[in-house]
Amino acid sequence: MPKTRKSTAEGHRRKFLVVVDESPECSRALLFAGRRALHTGGAVALLYVIVPSEFTQWVGVENIMRAEATEQAEAALGKAADYVRDKTMIEPQVVIREGQRAEELLKLIEDDEDIAILVLAASTEKEGPGPLVTALAGKAMATFPVPITIVPGHLDDETIAAIA
Repeated sequence: MPKTRKSTAEGHRRKFLVVVDESPECSRALLFAGRRALHTGGAVALLYVIVPSEFTQWVGVENIMRAEATEQAEAALGKAADYVRDKTMIEPQVVIREGQRAEELLKLIEDDEDIAILVLAASTEKEGPGPLVTALAGKAMATFPVPITIVPGHLDDETIAAIA
């Protein structure tokens, strides 16, 4: 049975969490989360998860790959944070974690009780809605600790602004 989350305490702002990646639809989740936070007095948290490499037998190679992955994470989060600031004037919290994406996402939600909603964007590709949406669908969604909002990846800025 999942742990029951406390309601956001006085003085804390409800956070909308977006998992940042290089997908084209990520901007849809960023905009929706930023607009919802703007309209509700909330905050935005951005998570980038570095998936560990499989070159663990070569420490030097692993260190180089980890440094490159960290640079990539910082660049992606910087771009995402700039986008949120530009569209909403909200200063987002940025978090980098290393591990498996779904596991690190759950750990962050456990660690930060102000996270109230996870916002994801569905891919417009024929292969499906995207790996994270697919991973959280079904049984996992029924026991997920916070509500999940899935924004269709084809929505334009005006439509997202109108519904957020």
